Amino acid sequence: MTRTVRTRSAATTVFTDVAIVVVFVVAVLATALVLDARQAVRSDAESLTRSTSATIALAPGVASALQADPAQATARLEPMTEAMRKSTAVDFITIMTPDGIRVTHPDPTQIGKHYIGTIPATPHPLTQEVTGTLGPSVRTIAPIRVDGALVGWVSVGVTVRSITSSLLPRLPFAIAVALALLLAGLVFAFVARRTTRRLAGDLPPGGIRDAVASYESTRTLGEALRAQTHEHGNRMHTAVALIELGRADEAVEILTETARQSQELVDLVNARGTGDPAIGALLLGKAAQAREQGIEWTAQIAPETPPSGLPAVDAVAVLGNLIDNALDAAAAGGAPRWVRVELAPHDAGLVLLVSDSGDGVPAEMRERMFEHGFSTKPAGTEGRGVGLALARSVVSGAGGRIEFEPGPPTTFRVTLPGSKR
Repeated sequence: MTRTVRTRSAATTVFTDVAIVVVFVVAVLATALVLDARQAVRSDAESLTRSTSATIALAPGVASALQADPAQATARLEPMTEAMRKSTAVDFITIMTPDGIRVTHPDPTQIGKHYIGTIPATPHPLTQEVTGTLGPSVRTIAPIRVDGALVGWVSVGVTVRSITSSLLPRLPFAIAVALALLLAGLVFAFVARRTTRRLAGDLPPGGIRDAVASYESTRTLGEALRAQTHEHGNRMHTAVALIELGRADEAVEILTETARQSQELVDLVNARGTGDPAIGALLLGKAAQAREQGIEWTAQIAPETPPSGLPAVDAVAVLGNLIDNALDAAAAGGAPRWVRVELAPHDAGLVLLVSDSGDGVPAEMRERMFEHGFSTKPAGTEGRGVGLALARSVVSGAGGRIEFEPGPPTTFRVTLPGSKR
């Protein structure tokens, strides 16, 4: 039993890609908001410990109490520090002697023991994170002075656990912002999916490119054949008129020359073994289009040039767009005006060169010339902006490359791996 492999449509691909990007951006933003909130809570804790320690260090009676007996100092200072601790958002207030022996502490068993943390070598405030008897905490130690002399230290701290608890009330805001952005992003993805489906139906991504290639191939081949038909029509009318005037020899000469020019290109394509009828028809038509615009046309296909390996539609789309650009550039430039097309073997594949006598591409536009939608032509039917982008997409998909040589002359070089037939 044959299984049918179902390819995702371009609309579904757009929705999936946009949704993934939205989820990623929202996740990054939510993380940034949480980290910012955490940093803000920590900064608030540091500011609180600094201001509280400075206040206690300057409080009346603290310095004089430290100059008394340690037991008396504890009796006088412990009630004050506990009252202040309970009235503020700090977790501990420790007052100690100059050498770091605790006089006060929330845990009475720790009084008389040495302070855990850094005591500055010179009397100045210091804020740091230290793991002490109450666990990790952000704390500030500040000197207590009497007439400039150090008589003790005060350390005020907030535990990391308390900082984390303070962070929780701020999380709903970050979550709400993230959910709002996620919802907006998914709505945008849904709208993008509907718009893509309206334009492309259920075509897969590759199908859209194929459709564009088919359109471009039909367009450029149609222009070429129109020019060829117009040229042949003019020559036929001229021959008929000459016959009616009794100048049959001149009529035969015109018709013979027309047949010779066409046959030269047909022989050029078929005799080299390329076997690309669409390319032959394109070159025939573009030759007529060049003559119609007064542009000298040269097409050369070297012996042993292998087939392009591209489907006829893609081959015409690539070569046709490059020739169209060359014709436009040559027509806009000064005399002499010419376009040259060359196909030749290259390693195991082939190389295609399209050169013109135009003024070239301005340096500031060269980086963007292969972008989809970019064009130096005016907006409208002539300002397509898809030719070079499509050509690069087709060539890259076939394992080849397309390069621009600013010249002079301006040249586009397409290298393809080729195909053995």
